[in-house]
Amino acid sequence: MAESVVSTVVLRLTDLLIQEATFLDGVTEEVLGMQLELRRMQSFLKDADTRQDEENIETLRNWVAEIREAAYDVEDLIEEFALKVALRSGRSGVVNVIKRYATIAKESVELYKVGSEIQNIKTRISDLTRSLDTFGIQPRESSGPSLPGGRQKNLRRSYSHIVEEDTVGLEEDVEILVEKLVASEKNVVFIYGMGGLGKTTLAKKIYHNSDVRHHFDAFAWAYISQQCQIRDVWEGILFKLINPSKEQREEISSLRDDELARKLYHVQQEKKCLVILDDIWTAETWTNLRPAFPYEIGKSGSKILLTTRIRDVTLLPDPTCFRHQPRYLNDEESWELFKRKAFLASNYPDFRIRSPVEKLGREMVGKCTGLPLAIIVLGGLLANKKNILEWDAVRRSIVSHLRRGKGHEPCVSEVLAVSYHELPYQVKPCFLHLAHFPEDYEIPTKKLIRMWVAEGLISCAHDEEMEEETMEDLAQSYLDELVERCMVEVVKRGSTGRIRTCRMHDLMRGLCLSKAKQENFLEIFNHLHVNDQSVYSFPSSMLSGERSIGRLRRLAIFSDGDLKRFVPSRFRRNSHLRSLLYFHEKACRVEKWGSINSLFSNFQLLRVLDLDGIQGHNGKLPKGIGKLIHLRFLSLRDTDIDELPLAIGNLRYLQTLDLLTWNSTVRIPNVICKMQRLRHLYLPESCGDDSDRWQLANLSNLQTLVNFPAEKCDIRDLLSLTNLRKLVIDDPNFGLIFRSPGTSFNHLESLSFVSNEDYTLVQIITGCPNLYKLHIEGQIEKLPECHQFSSNLAKLNLQGSKLLEDPMMTLEKLPNLRILRLQMDSFLGTLMVCSDKGFPQLKSLLLCDLPNLEDWKVEEGAMSNLCHLEISNCTSMKMVPDGLRFITCLQEMEIRSMLKAFKTRLEEGGDDYYKVQHVPSVLFQYCDY
Repeated sequence: MAESVVSTVVLRLTDLLIQEATFLDGVTEEVLGMQLELRRMQSFLKDADTRQDEENIETLRNWVAEIREAAYDVEDLIEEFALKVALRSGRSGVVNVIKRYATIAKESVELYKVGSEIQNIKTRISDLTRSLDTFGIQPRESSGPSLPGGRQKNLRRSYSHIVEEDTVGLEEDVEILVEKLVASEKNVVFIYGMGGLGKTTLAKKIYHNSDVRHHFDAFAWAYISQQCQIRDVWEGILFKLINPSKEQREEISSLRDDELARKLYHVQQEKKCLVILDDIWTAETWTNLRPAFPYEIGKSGSKILLTTRIRDVTLLPDPTCFRHQPRYLNDEESWELFKRKAFLASNYPDFRIRSPVEKLGREMVGKCTGLPLAIIVLGGLLANKKNILEWDAVRRSIVSHLRRGKGHEPCVSEVLAVSYHELPYQVKPCFLHLAHFPEDYEIPTKKLIRMWVAEGLISCAHDEEMEEETMEDLAQSYLDELVERCMVEVVKRGSTGRIRTCRMHDLMRGLCLSKAKQENFLEIFNHLHVNDQSVYSFPSSMLSGERSIGRLRRLAIFSDGDLKRFVPSRFRRNSHLRSLLYFHEKACRVEKWGSINSLFSNFQLLRVLDLDGIQGHNGKLPKGIGKLIHLRFLSLRDTDIDELPLAIGNLRYLQTLDLLTWNSTVRIPNVICKMQRLRHLYLPESCGDDSDRWQLANLSNLQTLVNFPAEKCDIRDLLSLTNLRKLVIDDPNFGLIFRSPGTSFNHLESLSFVSNEDYTLVQIITGCPNLYKLHIEGQIEKLPECHQFSSNLAKLNLQGSKLLEDPMMTLEKLPNLRILRLQMDSFLGTLMVCSDKGFPQLKSLLLCDLPNLEDWKVEEGAMSNLCHLEISNCTSMKMVPDGLRFITCLQEMEIRSMLKAFKTRLEEGGDDYYKVQHVPSVLFQYCDY
């Protein structure tokens, strides 16, 4: 992590040199010199990150912390100076111009002080560098992930002959995987999931399964370390498969690498072999290993089973390979596994568990949230504790007990920490940033990514080929990396397959909190569940002693509903705060918005301010917001703010501004055009009166524009916003700009607009050739031809279209359409037909408020991937199509506001029940009239 912090600061110094060039003209050389010093320090930090299990680890951590704080101090110094100059230069008028000239000398003195301070910090780092010999630290040039310490590497090693007998909940997994290895044609099987989920235990169960043993002729188990030597692995497997004599071993050892791979390949073709490769950590490792394995279908009867934490590894073979992710244990399975570990026969010979003990035990098992390793560790901790007082003592500090484990046994944190230590250094701060969010919180990924960009955790400066507007894409790739490594769980995906929301497993979140605390990454001030350690792993009262040195830079406030003050008094003097986020379970209120002025005065280096959902009297945002000139992210979503001050125009570096408040109208001064770095702008439905005309044409970085302010802007301003990816606009004149030849929005992926009869829909559709999402409200004379739509189109919503021709004839030919919603008289005809092989990718279909629709036909072979169907208020429809019985993957049906007779036909025993009896969930609502 230390390397990533310094790397981030090095890149931020580059940004500051560009952004503050006017202010820093006299100290450019000093800043560049500091960059060089920090880059040199990075190579030493790579080695420091590998020293995870040394005796002097605390001293080493303090040394690393001093480096980190020195790097931060440079950044603080420059931003504080820029802030002073910017606030002075904001004056206007003749008198203030005179005052401005009078301050030039003072600024020159301050600039000299900046240069001197940079030199002092550079000296600090040089002194720290000279102390490296104490730790035996050497520079490393490798840019890959840091290697874990020796103890952690040993914890990961597996041996096929050691089989865990007390396993629970694996029966179904074993059955599935044995069938794939014995009876199917799939030659490659993957088991993947987060650390501690039981992947290796499951693989051993397969390896020793009687059906498997009878099916295959030869077996080999290979543990793959991170420092995998490909030849050693091949040799070891070959020796196990053929059991060679001494002479044969010597002959094999003399083979070239390609000859060895060929021999191993042929052995697996000649007889049926099962090879298990346990704990593969990189896609590159599998790529290097697989030339020795005949994994193609039909080549042999041999099979390969691999375990990995990295989902990306499973995507490398051909698409026919089988991927399996073990599930978490349910409550009863967790309790059963715990009993086997905690209640030893010597302590509980009659195996009767008293009620108070069971209550405590079940409460503690619940903290393990179904992770087998955590349950086993907990059971081991309690196995020798014979009275309820000892059990209660463990319960009170359950999280720390799980992290520590017992004796020399592996503990949960060490097993999970391997995933953290092997992250690429660029991704580590993004992982630590997830510690902001409460337990079980469903994290919106767009917002998360924009915060990462705003904080400077993402930078494309290291890659000259990457343009600035791709920072969100790079951040998305970092999130994907965390998902692929099973460190983050996907909750919802969008129509295009992108992650919409995510969360962390409780124990992975515990690791995240622990590492964030160790790195002084953030602090949490919690009013939600002060006794719940899983939610609040490092309360302020416990920070002394364990927390690394340094200033607080990020603060998350968990509120119980009422904020007496925006920031607790103990934090008010922390002028170095960069990020402030608020979370609350219910409506959050403050006495008045004016009290936020203390926040604006005390934290003028803030980059991220998230005020989502806070309500207060007098919904005018105070003018003190203008002091936060370094702000990159500001969210007022779901607040009751109804007016912004003129001073908000000072936020020249703002990248994200979210004004989707509870008020449909928010008075916004004519200053948005000054925020030329804006990338994501969410406006309310109305921005106040139309007396002032806005100019948005210079917002060339804008990617997201929600609620284009038609009452204030010229529609032609959109033509200058060539980087737009998302646009929501209800101006009926939108289509007029496409009359100009060559008008196109090539980057636009999501579009929502109101149709108008003055132009044709074809002009808009062809002018936006890369749309993934399209929402059209209003009458449409005729749908465009299927080839005129973007081939990428995944989601389509038609509302009030009043089409007379069956839209299915066109829409079923769209190759990637996954979500279709036809609403509010979008079709006025009486018959719709879905043809064989139509809608090949459709997952979700909504038919809502189509009062004329009488007959809907679905041919066999249509909508073969449909999972969710909703029919609502289509009261002329008498029955569902017979073809629904052929859609075997249909999982959910929702029938709303339909006639009672329609519902009766679908219920068990009804005339149409046979059409939907295969659907696991059929929900009826408001169907009793």
